[in-house]
Amino acid sequence: MINLCIVEDETDQADILQGLISDYEKSHNCQLSVTHLSDGIDLVDGYCGQYDIILLDIQMKHMNGMDAAEKIRALDNNVVIIFITSTVQYAVQGYAVDALGYVLKPVSAAAFEKLLDKSIDKVNSSREKVYIKISVEDKQLKLDCQSIYYIESSRNNVVIHCKNDSFVTSGPLKKFEELLWDKGFFKCHNAYLVNLSMVDAIQKEDVILLDNTTLPISRNKKKEFMSELTKDIL
Repeated sequence: MINLCIVEDETDQADILQGLISDYEKSHNCQLSVTHLSDGIDLVDGYCGQYDIILLDIQMKHMNGMDAAEKIRALDNNVVIIFITSTVQYAVQGYAVDALGYVLKPVSAAAFEKLLDKSIDKVNSSREKVYIKISVEDKQLKLDCQSIYYIESSRNNVVIHCKNDSFVTSGPLKKFEELLWDKGFFKCHNAYLVNLSMVDAIQKEDVILLDNTTLPISRNKKKEFMSELTKDIL
């Protein structure tokens, strides 16, 4: 099931979009779960990656669509965002939050269908990836596992080191080891859980990652680690 959210403060416009979605379901023999919210602030409050596609009006009373999109994008890199707007000038700003596209009011059924096709294709493609949800301070983040280089134990927390950032969340490391044991992650040391696809080389007692990070490999872990690292190599 694909979860779609309409964020639109004008009831008549929301009804039009829901009608177009209903028509789409009938013509494509599919079912979408649709939620309607009336303001950007309602979307941002408590967001935890629960939607696959967001149809977002730009001009709203309490929090406009662009501000809402920026906050959502900080929490979720994968949700598909489509802007609903009255003027093209607002739509251009969508590139800053990696919006898939925009629909001009009054909404054209043909244009909407084409964009929804593209959105659903993107959602289905992204579902082949594996994600984990983590709590960082007062936010819930959804991380693509293949963006993670390694996870480091740090007292009662762990630090998740990704391609572009690092995140501190509650531990222990064992929780993540159990969560990711079948996702290509393995311990090279009691303090480090490594994404094996990010390993560039093994040098003596060190693991070298693709970003040149060097991690120690403990003597009692080395044999198992090497076995996991090379088991799919012919």
